[in-house]
Amino acid sequence: MKARFEGWYYKHQTKDHTLALIPGRAKDHAFLQVVTDQKAYNITYPLSAYQRGDTLQIGGNAFSRHAAKLDIHHPDLTLKGELHYGPLSPIRGDIMGPFRHFPMECHHGILSMDHSLSGTLTLSETPIDFTGGRGYIESDSGCSFPAGYTWVQCNDFDANCSIMAAVAKIPFYGLKFWGTICVVFFNGREYRLATYKGVKILRCEPGIIELKQGKYHLSVTVEVRPGQSLPAPTSGKMSRRIRETLSCPAHFRFTEGSHVLFEGKSERASYEYESTT
Repeated sequence: MKARFEGWYYKHQTKDHTLALIPGRAKDHAFLQVVTDQKAYNITYPLSAYQRGDTLQIGGNAFSRHAAKLDIHHPDLTLKGELHYGPLSPIRGDIMGPFRHFPMECHHGILSMDHSLSGTLTLSETPIDFTGGRGYIESDSGCSFPAGYTWVQCNDFDANCSIMAAVAKIPFYGLKFWGTICVVFFNGREYRLATYKGVKILRCEPGIIELKQGKYHLSVTVEVRPGQSLPAPTSGKMSRRIRETLSCPAHFRFTEGSHVLFEGKSERASYEYESTT
């Protein structure tokens, strides 16, 4: 059996701050990544410190569907406090669709497209109040991240909207294809665009994603910024480096035929782009 990893991505955002927490485990250790707009930290733990049940615990840190409790004391970082999550906004079923039944290189999951936040974290002696902010939660598990992919997520809009879109090069039983998963969660309704639903990738290049599925059309334009370097999994080990921009300007337009369902711009979309070359 191939060595495996698993990790969760908890994003927290207020008007002035964005913070992502990525707890997980690899083949040989557990980890907790802390990502801000200015810097990224990777705190490692022995595997014995990783306990997963209804609550995921890594050392003195705990994560659930309802809250996160942090108690990090590291030479480069101290982070303490608790955040509480309002009602989550899960999607209908598994975002992987029928591919969830196959041994994929990486399985993606979405726990909440959008939820409210309350509570305060103290980051290196600076208190940050996240009360009134918005959150997002997703997960990944498998043996490796795709060799090439792009991912964008944003729920920082004036309207009640949250969008996640990913395009990746997928190895599948000796073949390789470009696959897509995407959710537009708008006014309580879920719109899903995916390879298993017949989506077409019209454009996928640095800063641009354009998808079409039947009468639905999504275009995303990102003002790409350098971002932070993060460890990522390859064959179960966190031996690869990727870059994530936690907050950058992006424009989203989602239409049904000639009708614009949603159009908005955010200064705080999260974005990753990894080329196969």
